[in-house]
Parts: sequence; structure tokens; C-alpha cells
Amino acid sequence: METQRTKRVAVVVLQLLKMAPVSLEGPVRRLKRSAMPPKRLQYSPETAHVKKPKQKRRRTTTTHQTSQNDRQDVGDSVEEVSPEGSGGFSSYELERLENIRQNQVFLSSINLLEATEELKQLTRPKQRVLKSRSKAAVKEALPARKSLRFQNIKGKILTPADSRRMLIMQESCKIPPGPLVMDPVNVEEGSKLPSQLLELCSEGTTEERKMELHLNEYRSALRNMRVTEGRVAKVVKSYICSAAFHPCTSSLLMAAGDRLGNVGLWKLGGDWGDDGVLLFKPHTRPVSCMAFSRAHPSQLLSLSHDGSLRCMDLEKAVFNDVYDIENGLNTFDFMSHDCLTLVVGNWFGRVAIVDRRTPGNTHESIHSLDPKCLRCVSVHPLQKQYFAVAENRVVNIYDSRYLKKTKSQPVSGLHGHSLSISNAYFSPRTGNRVLTTSTDQRMRIYDTSAMTTESPLLKSIRHIMHTSLRWTRLSAMWDPKQENCFVVGSMSHTRMVQVFHERGRLQHSFTDSENLLTKLQVTAFHPTRNALLGGNASGYLHVISD
Repeated sequence: METQRTKRVAVVVLQLLKMAPVSLEGPVRRLKRSAMPPKRLQYSPETAHVKKPKQKRRRTTTTHQTSQNDRQDVGDSVEEVSPEGSGGFSSYELERLENIRQNQVFLSSINLLEATEELKQLTRPKQRVLKSRSKAAVKEALPARKSLRFQNIKGKILTPADSRRMLIMQESCKIPPGPLVMDPVNVEEGSKLPSQLLELCSEGTTEERKMELHLNEYRSALRNMRVTEGRVAKVVKSYICSAAFHPCTSSLLMAAGDRLGNVGLWKLGGDWGDDGVLLFKPHTRPVSCMAFSRAHPSQLLSLSHDGSLRCMDLEKAVFNDVYDIENGLNTFDFMSHDCLTLVVGNWFGRVAIVDRRTPGNTHESIHSLDPKCLRCVSVHPLQKQYFAVAENRVVNIYDSRYLKKTKSQPVSGLHGHSLSISNAYFSPRTGNRVLTTSTDQRMRIYDTSAMTTESPLLKSIRHIMHTSLRWTRLSAMWDPKQENCFVVGSMSHTRMVQVFHERGRLQHSFTDSENLLTKLQVTAFHPTRNALLGGNASGYLHVISD
């Protein structure tokens, strides 16, 4: 028995020696256990019908600890063997390294690695910001604020006297009356105004007012107007409440006022200030209305809720005081062709007649119209004695020659509004139409050619007017070059500015997926050129021109 068993062992050893490779040099890590058979990757039709017997899973018990003997057996079962020139890597690892090398060669041949590095070096485009002068004063460290509730102290109930005191404190923040030096806050202190700015503002209107275009020609001119990246700039620091075009034609010069009392001047393509922007601080509260003087183009009048109406005079480089009350000024318009007489309205339902030739900063007369609210005044372009007033829910047209201190009778009334009215404007050439915008989501056009007791309604156009901003609402504005067309912003998901005909037909929608991405609540046309501006809630002006 032992002899036969010895013979069988010898035969197995000889077979193993024949199967083993002869030339093996260097160590290779190989397990003593028999290797797993290779997986079949290709489909074999010969064995497709053969069912493989299911192998029973071996029941194993998992333990979180391994005995020292088991770990030693596993370590002893590994032998270090390696083929010649492999550097200690198996054939699989060598094949993997070769694939990596070939992939790198391919990526280098198409310059993908260099393009990736260039993309990493790219940064976001620089946003246009208004710079302020650096302040050298260091803020003092203030003690930490503590809640009265945590200190077991009851809060003080405000009385009417406290409210009046708070109002006085707000008024004390107002800039004192009197002339202010035009000192831009976004340039170095003591810098003079650019001489080119004065030359441009003194230019005025070099062209006569253009003839009104036919609607087909007008639509064609609108289609040629575009907004580009260079026609967008940050002009003021906060919400734009008002904006206006200068009447010059050689370049586009614009002004904008925000809710913080800032007034910005921007020349398209200018090389002074920040991208052609000069920023001033003549007011402390929202600048709700502004206009360039048609008779004196170097003068810009701006009105603020802080109760001040100032005139920016570029020739003298000062902000002159025109009219001043405690607070609540809201709107104004010129009542004479020389722009020296104005009608000024406040939030308390009163209008004041102001003559700039009279010394001081007071009014000639003041008249109470609507005790609830007054939001807009507009003077007839030809018959300057007439002016329209947007009161609570009605627009009334008054004759300045027959005004009384109280209970003045209107010449004509424009009825049909169910909610408060934001704006009301006479048509720019003849004054035969009045355009109103209301928070009842309607724009209305009235016939005022006859000045009857009740002006008839011609058209009512559905349009969302509320912007959810406290300081501004969408307002429709006439095109000064066209008697029967007006422009208004849009609250739709697609950001746009729309131009309508007085009969309600949409003439054109200005859209741009790259440069027009915000709601423009303030819009205005240039008086002579094919140009349109729009201001948003971040202080940016957008210019759409041909």
C-alpha cells in the first residue's frame, strides 16, 4: 500500500514539474491557491442550451476579529515571484499603464490638456461698479447691542410726540438749503468737471424736431434699434426712480436718479469717471422726477422726496436751490417755454406755482386739490395754462389762471379708474391725448382735444403695472417724436420693453437674451434720435439705439 501511494505522489510531482514554466527570474506575488477560471466574455452558441448547475452558497459566519493564526496563514500563502523587466507589476497593471500612456498621447495630439488649462485661467467678466472715495477715518469700536427682552426691560410705546421727534430727526439729515458744489463722489476730491461735458451740454438740440413717421416706417426704425454690452452701465447705486435724455444729438448723454438721493450723468462711450459716469449726491431721499431744461440745455432739474428741488448748472458747477419745503415733493413740470415757471406737486395733494426768477426758494402760490394723494402733473405742450393732475382715482385738468387756494374746479375730468393712478401725460405734439397708467393693471388713452367736462375714453389696454417695489411702478411714456405711440416696460418672464400704438396695437418688443435680463421700470425716448433708455432696480441704465 505504501509503495503504491509513493508511486502516485511521484507521478503528480512529475506532472507539476512539466507544467511549471522553466525560465522564471525575479519574484512574482502569486497565491498558492488555484487561480479563478477566466470569465467568459463572448457568447458561445454551442453552450447556450446547457444549463449550469446552481452552486449552493456556503454558509459563513462573519466575525469582526481575525485570529493571529489565520492572518499568519494568509501571509505565508503569498510567494513573491516576478517576471523579468516587469518592475514588480503584474501583466494586468502593465496593460493598464500602457492604456494610460496611449490616452495621454491622444489627448496631447488634440491639444485638450492645453485647452483645459486655458479654461481654468478664465475668470468671470468684471462687473461695472461705481467707486467711492476711500475714507481714511477709522470707525470706532461700538459696544455690542443687547436685546431689551433679554435685559427684562419693557419696550417704550411711541407717542405722537415721539413720532414728530423722529420726523424732525429725518429732516435734520436733509442737506441744508443753498447752492452745492458739483463734486462727483466717484472721482478724486477736488477734481474739476470734464470740459467735454460742458461743451456737450451746451450743444443743445442741433436738429429740428423730426416729422412724424408713418407707422410702417416707425416700426422699421424700431426694428433697427439694438442693445449691446457697451450700452449698459451702472449709473447710480440703487433703484432708478427717474431718468432723462439730454437733447444733444452728437452723443447720447443721460441722467438718472435713485432712491438714495444720488444723481448720475452718463455719456455713452465717455472716458471720464467710471465708464463715462459721474455720480453726485444733491439729495437724501428718492429722486422721483428730473428733466433737462429745453431753453437752457446745461441745466438739469431734479426733485426729491426730501422736499428739495434743485437745478444742476454745469456752467457754474453748482446745484442751485429752486424750491424747498419740509418733505414730500413728488413731481413737477415746466409751465413756460423758457422753462422758468414750474408747477410742483407734493404727496399731500397740493400744487405750487414756482417762478425761478423770483429770489429765494419759495413758491408764488400754493393750491390744495386732493387731500388724499397727488402723484403726477403734466403741462399741455401748446396751451401752457392747462395741466393734468393724477389724483387718487381720477385725472383732472386745471386752468392755472383760475386756481383757488382750495376747491379749485377742474376744466375736464378723466374717469374710469378703479384704483390709484400712477402717471398721466399729455401727448407731446398736440396735447390732444392723455395717457394714464393705473394700479388696476390698465393703460388708458383719453381724447382731450375738446376739453369737455368729461373727456371720453378712447382705449383701455391690459398691462401689468405693479413692480413689487415700494419706490417705483411701471409707467407708460410718450415718444416725443411720435404723437400716437408710447413705450412701457414689461413684467413678463421674458424681459422686454414694448412700444404700443394709441389704439392698443403692439408695434415692437425689444428683447435681448444676453444684455436685457432685468425688468426696466423707468423708460424714456430721446427727443430727436432713435434711442431709448431703460433703468432697473440695481442702478443700471440700458440704451437701445440704432
